[in-house]
Amino acid sequence: MKIMVAVKRVVDYAVKIRVKPDKSGVETKNVKMSMNPFCEIALEEALRIKESGKASEVIAVSMGPAQCIDTLRTGLAMGADRAIHVSTDAPLFPLSVAKLLKALVEAENPGLLILGKQAIDDDCNQTGQMVAGLLKWPQGTFASKVILDKEKQVVEVDREVDGGLETLSLDLPAVITTDLRLNQPRYATLPNIMKAKSKVIKKVTPEELNMEIKPDLELVEVTEPPKRKAGVILSSVDELIDKLKNEAHVL
Repeated sequence: MKIMVAVKRVVDYAVKIRVKPDKSGVETKNVKMSMNPFCEIALEEALRIKESGKASEVIAVSMGPAQCIDTLRTGLAMGADRAIHVSTDAPLFPLSVAKLLKALVEAENPGLLILGKQAIDDDCNQTGQMVAGLLKWPQGTFASKVILDKEKQVVEVDREVDGGLETLSLDLPAVITTDLRLNQPRYATLPNIMKAKSKVIKKVTPEELNMEIKPDLELVEVTEPPKRKAGVILSSVDELIDKLKNEAHVL
């Protein structure tokens, strides 16, 4: 059984985000980029399933400009067997990504598609659900535990909900989106990083997948959140109640 994992190139989580002067987006030039942390968790889970003998191959997939190859090489260094780059400079929104993933799934025929629950750049949390709908596959979102039964062709997914834990039993093939508590991703070793540099990454275009990228959303403006006002030290509870009532108007 193959496992396909979608990985996204995003601004590194440790970088302070700066909005462009024209407010058309965030600054990405000369900014450190890395694999989306939730995608790292998704890839780690796929590798663990393979190492347990329940999968034969892990395929990493990324979409976007040529720089996405660096993200795919990180995935190969972590242990992915193959990588596919969907090359496009067009802006990609969740529905377009889901349609491209559907085309790749139909070409590769994996038994499991694993994605991070969301990307830290847009926090959409939509792609996994959309691709499951397009494929008509069962889905387990926000997975905190995954148990694959290869013989029964089912996968059990524990997911955190408001009331506690919910366990889903999904028939394969299925779509899983990963939460932070699922695992701790491994670090790529230096020998594997060097080996990954020589591995061939398959390149395809949306046109080769019979897909036309059409923006279904319009990004109007990106602005920074308002800066918080400095706090004040109060001398008594009565003064606090007075300010909450007459200034903050929360009482």
